[in-house]
Amino acid sequence: MPQTTPVDIRLLLENDEVQQATSPISESVKERLGYQPPICRVFQNDITQAVSVDGYHFEIDVEARRQLPDIINNRVHRITVPTDPPESVVRDFRRVRRIGIVFSGGPAPGGHNVIAGLYDAAKRANKENRIFGFLVGPDGIIEGDYVELNDAQVDDFRNLGGFTMIKTGRTKIDTAKKMALAKDTILALGLDALVVVGGDDSNTNAAFLAQELFAHKVQIIGVPKTIDGDIQVRDADGHVLCAMSFGFHSAARAFSQAVSNLSNDSSSDIKYWHICRVMGRVASHLALEVALQTHANLTFIGEDLADYVDRQRLIKAREQGTVDYTAYGMTLRHLSRVICDGIVRRAAVGKNYGTVVIPEGLLEFINEIEVFIVKLNTIIAEYNHTHDRDFHITFPLLTQKLDYLGRLVRNPAPGLAPNIWNARDDELFNDLPDFFQEGLLTERDSHGNFQFSQIPTEKVVLDLVKDYLKILRDQGDYRVGITQEYYRKILGRAGLDPDYYGPFLFANYGQPGHLLVKQSIISMRTLKNALVTAGILNADGAIPEAIEKIFKVSVPQFKTQSHFFGYDGRGTDPTRFDCTYTYNLGLTAFSLIAHGTTGQMAAIRNLEHGFDQWEPLGIPIAPLMRLEERKGRLTLVLEKSLVDISAPAFRVVKAFREHWLAASPGEDQFRRPGPILLDSDKEEDRPITLRLNAIGREPGRGA
Repeated sequence: MPQTTPVDIRLLLENDEVQQATSPISESVKERLGYQPPICRVFQNDITQAVSVDGYHFEIDVEARRQLPDIINNRVHRITVPTDPPESVVRDFRRVRRIGIVFSGGPAPGGHNVIAGLYDAAKRANKENRIFGFLVGPDGIIEGDYVELNDAQVDDFRNLGGFTMIKTGRTKIDTAKKMALAKDTILALGLDALVVVGGDDSNTNAAFLAQELFAHKVQIIGVPKTIDGDIQVRDADGHVLCAMSFGFHSAARAFSQAVSNLSNDSSSDIKYWHICRVMGRVASHLALEVALQTHANLTFIGEDLADYVDRQRLIKAREQGTVDYTAYGMTLRHLSRVICDGIVRRAAVGKNYGTVVIPEGLLEFINEIEVFIVKLNTIIAEYNHTHDRDFHITFPLLTQKLDYLGRLVRNPAPGLAPNIWNARDDELFNDLPDFFQEGLLTERDSHGNFQFSQIPTEKVVLDLVKDYLKILRDQGDYRVGITQEYYRKILGRAGLDPDYYGPFLFANYGQPGHLLVKQSIISMRTLKNALVTAGILNADGAIPEAIEKIFKVSVPQFKTQSHFFGYDGRGTDPTRFDCTYTYNLGLTAFSLIAHGTTGQMAAIRNLEHGFDQWEPLGIPIAPLMRLEERKGRLTLVLEKSLVDISAPAFRVVKAFREHWLAASPGEDQFRRPGPILLDSDKEEDRPITLRLNAIGREPGRGA
């Protein structure tokens, strides 16, 4: 064996090619750092202005008006170019400013470009402008922990994912003490404005900061960030002002690439069902976009499940002169049956594999789960009150708790409403996996909340699916279809006549399509019995190996792989859409500051259309806020946007469900979205959800 002379490691490490190969700055990153996103036409001018516009109105919550009096009457502002602006306007636009910026909540691709856009616009207006980044989220404001940003810092993160430049955190400025500390920091630093980049809670914080600092003339501007896509703004008349928060497109594309890879895997080794849970606790926007990007075999949208009505149950109840309120909303059992139906139908055509996409918050849309939580809370609270002892101490084991619930069906406890825990409740609850029953019956947090995010949603559903598939397999309904070519080949090699055995083996022999073993043949014993009964095998004879092989191939093995897609998507590098969107949001934020507005959210109108139609806006935050129950009390928050099941994007997915299930012979319909590209004329210019909604709502082009 030839010997090689060891290379001096110092010389190896000093080699230019080695340094290039091991550099943390890859060629892709170099391309990203040098990429300049296009800017909206209005920002191509030296000076902009924010002009209030008519035509939009909001239904204002009474409590929002009470708590946010100084910013509640803010109007929508459009960023425009002033015509022959007076010197005073120019001077005010270019005056020296000190601006802070903070990331709040989980990261979302594109955040660094918000900083870059704000920084570039500020320095272009006046090189003396100073931008301060608060470190590790709102804690940086409360604790006075910040850094002044410079060219090198900003340039090192242009077009890159993450919030690495100044980090982020989830602290909320939601108490008088925190607000006072934040106010002290902002005033001590002499800030003219603060930009808060975050989701619904963070923009809620921005509104209260704007109110608190209104008298001090410190401006607060919010920027809509969340990969969940649940910050979408419409006015009371349905006019779309912000079609999507930033980061959504990049995360959806990252998830879609991974789901597509799994689809490729499943259709290659044809033995796994990949169950893909994607982020989206409150809304299913990501699941919807992933469905459009990948054409997964089965995709479930929580809002659609919540809207389901079991009409057969309603008819039955009407015939009995009653109303069955449990007919509204899909049950877990019904959901598992829908999944099983798809699995069985695909198996029948030889496809015992596939991909399923479910949103993280699926269980929150299952009505029976919500009902269980309300009922169990009531039962436990009443037990503690009546017996003056703790329910969980009295019944420490799950079996003991289930036994107590079972007794309530027969003998309702004093103090509880009649029928609060009925036989149907008991039956449905006992259908749930043990670990989920345990979760629903454990002690709540200090506010009485059940933490859905801690439950592996796919495991809850899969346990029910596996149980029912076993029943279907034992009944002979769950079978893997066998191609006629394969059957003839296997028997032909063994010297057996396929046409002789076929009618005794298959329920559909002689018909086109995949062959399905008869329902009565569910084991080797029943197979032998069928052959003996047919007179083609003696009672003491052995089943021919070829026949045995055909039977074994027909018996399905339901194998699954579960995946959760969340943090990987939050940290991905942004798509070209998000790079452009966020950079222009930064420019918009500065224009709103330069005009003197506060309590506004920087936004881009017409995201659902092409870039040439984008229109930078300032949207008033306070009118968007509503009272919601948070941690056991009513709190003003920015309202989240759910999937609109009447919108074109969802209707398209619904129309393609059967096609994408591909429960028929032939190839699957999987779509390959491809990797995230930055500078390519093949890269999509916006989320498919937005494209479809734009097309479907244009006159003469759809809904």
